[in-house]
Amino acid sequence: MRVLVTGGAGFIGGHVVGALRDAGYEVVVLDALLAAVHAARPAPPGGGDPGVTRLHGDVRDRAAVDAALAGVDAVCHQAAMVGLGRDFTDAPDYVSCNELGTAVLLAAMASAGVGRLVLAGSMVVYGEGAYRCAEHGAVRPAPRARADLDAGRFEPPCPRCGEPLEPGLVGEDAPVDPRSVYAATKVAQEHLASAWARMTGGRAVSLRYHNVYGPGMPRDTPYAGVASFFRSSLARGEAPRVFEDGAQRRDFVHVGDVAHANLAALTAGNVQEGALTAFNVASGRPRTVGELAAELARACGGPAPVVTGEYRLGDVRHVTASIERIAALGWHPRVGFAEGVAEFASAGPREGVPA
Repeated sequence: MRVLVTGGAGFIGGHVVGALRDAGYEVVVLDALLAAVHAARPAPPGGGDPGVTRLHGDVRDRAAVDAALAGVDAVCHQAAMVGLGRDFTDAPDYVSCNELGTAVLLAAMASAGVGRLVLAGSMVVYGEGAYRCAEHGAVRPAPRARADLDAGRFEPPCPRCGEPLEPGLVGEDAPVDPRSVYAATKVAQEHLASAWARMTGGRAVSLRYHNVYGPGMPRDTPYAGVASFFRSSLARGEAPRVFEDGAQRRDFVHVGDVAHANLAALTAGNVQEGALTAFNVASGRPRTVGELAAELARACGGPAPVVTGEYRLGDVRHVTASIERIAALGWHPRVGFAEGVAEFASAGPREGVPA
């Protein structure tokens, strides 16, 4: 099988390319090498790994996408702007890269007759995760108010009675509730992929990645993940700065496990034609952000984390995943938390992209 990986020079995309190559697939990489992600330019495309063809191009460029799709059987669409960014002035770039880029790619796939798509989705589509109120059962809290956050009231209350809530695991059938520009574009990507599947009879999978970490994370950009920020602080001999009270729950999943989830989605025989099917990709073991910072500090031999009480308005409090659905594809996480964090601590973030 010949597989196109958009964004294949990036953090997750590079690991997907490696997993596909090791599994015997023929791989084509299309990457725009945007400066916000790639601190250094790689060597010119064409050399390097046998079985991997590397093309420099943007998914918003129809000619570049058409060329990349030649002879391709399936697409792993990893190319996107990620993270909360700097401020709302980033919104046009997010919409252009994520929504327009996906639309151009899907139109080219429809023309080329490529009928299998694996989309890099995200847990941000859920907004807050799953919550239960002791009195009212399952509820969806409203976005947290700035006044509450300023006062250090980080836990969202029950929207009906105002009492504390118990967070749980969110499943793929939960309603989407995007609470940032990035999240809105990830929902739009899924809707576009769903429309493409219905109109072409194609098979579309959205892998809703939770908090991905591991070797090769980009260093010190507004679009990097929290693990990368913590690791960079420790590399400078500084204590990791933990926002809120550090008790916000996430599911940290190793990038190697994410790459193998892409393999599982590509080969799945029970994915419905003419529709989009979403799968959470996570460890299934919730952790707090404070736990991540402490584990990284131990692994690096650095100073203990400092809890600052700061916040980002677009952040949610708790979002952790049920992974029952993807287990039916034969996928399960292989890398434990302590093992993965130790590997990440020793490998560190990348300065650029490998040749």
